[in-house]
Amino acid sequence: MDIKEGKEKFLQSWGALGSSWGINRTMAQIHALLLVSPEALSADDVIEDLKISRGNANMNLRALIDWGLVYKELKPGERKEFFVAEKDMWEVIKCIIIQRKKKELEPMIRVLDDLASVEANDEKSEEFVRVIKDIRLFSNKADSTLETLIKADSNWFMGTFLKMIK
Repeated sequence: MDIKEGKEKFLQSWGALGSSWGINRTMAQIHALLLVSPEALSADDVIEDLKISRGNANMNLRALIDWGLVYKELKPGERKEFFVAEKDMWEVIKCIIIQRKKKELEPMIRVLDDLASVEANDEKSEEFVRVIKDIRLFSNKADSTLETLIKADSNWFMGTFLKMIK
């Protein structure tokens, strides 16, 4: 496989993976393109490489900046904006965890906290309260674990992870 085929396969695969972390395919493909690029790319470069519209490129580049996965880079003498991806995979994972937690886990915890006030007065309501309590407990533990992960450095995480799989 040559570099062009390898790059194309990576862009397609990373794009498909993106939907697993809650982003669209194009956003993930732009991220992948910037990840493997040795230098910062302009929006025009992204448009040309991925064959997408200017609006699609701009919208997804802004979203990637909001996620903390991409940064603007200024080049002296250039009026265009250039973009570079965060290349430290630990930082990439932390950014994804933070966004997923904010978009998925935290809203669910708020709902579960509201539901904690439901009173059990018969068998059906007792089962409902029990299940909500279990889900709430699990969700809060997951939230706490993710917070620990976000605050941890990569050496601690890798050491802990390797101990777990041994």
